[in-house]
Amino acid sequence: MPEIFVPPERIKAEPDWKVVDVRRGWDDETEYIPNAVRIPFEQFRDPGDEMEGKLPTPAAFASLLSEAGIESDDRLVAYDDDHGVYASRFLVTAALFGHDLERLYLMDGDITAWARNYETAETVPERKETDYTCEIRTDNSLVSAVDLEDALDSDAVIVDTRDQIEYDTVHLPGAINFQWHTLVDDEARHLKPRDELESILKSHEITPDRPVRLYCNTARRLSFVYATLLELGYEDVGFYEGGIKAWTEYGGSVETTL
Repeated sequence: MPEIFVPPERIKAEPDWKVVDVRRGWDDETEYIPNAVRIPFEQFRDPGDEMEGKLPTPAAFASLLSEAGIESDDRLVAYDDDHGVYASRFLVTAALFGHDLERLYLMDGDITAWARNYETAETVPERKETDYTCEIRTDNSLVSAVDLEDALDSDAVIVDTRDQIEYDTVHLPGAINFQWHTLVDDEARHLKPRDELESILKSHEITPDRPVRLYCNTARRLSFVYATLLELGYEDVGFYEGGIKAWTEYGGSVETTL
């Protein structure tokens, strides 16, 4: 399985990597990783979808990366200031649109963690526009509503990555509530140790021997869990892009615990 999470010291040692800052555009950025390119989170989502986070078109994503000076064969490492939940969405989006997953990384931490030990820059440099191309991969991890419905009647573990109150209000039948920040050390701002991650996941019945299907509302939270599972060697992991809203519009069954 590919290496996904890389520590700040690795990033500092790889000057040829393109570092991508995906913090939201309305955040007050005063410091950046040196030589980073800036692609705010809201720019790589579908602006016509009321649910923040849904996929843009391949053409829109290609244009965005071209403007940022990114080449199709670049090694990219994304970061944010929220433990990686926005950065993981960038990684998943780039992978879906054909960027080699073995050339995509998440900083294990965020800009706050970086700034504790390394210098920062006050601005991002201008980049020469490229001709980035992309198209949706046929071997991607997206699952349709029909696929998800079939998974409900199988050995797959269905994982709801939303907050507890969202889960209690409505969720898929038999889904397990698992919140992405359970995987993060809040103080250190990076992933917990591997053995602790495996123990946490096992306690929620999320194990490598079963297919795993993830969903949330906006695909940000599921993206972080997805990236973590890949890092740990899980092989059969898929995610439903539509969220609860699309699922209920499809006519899928739901439960409540309120």
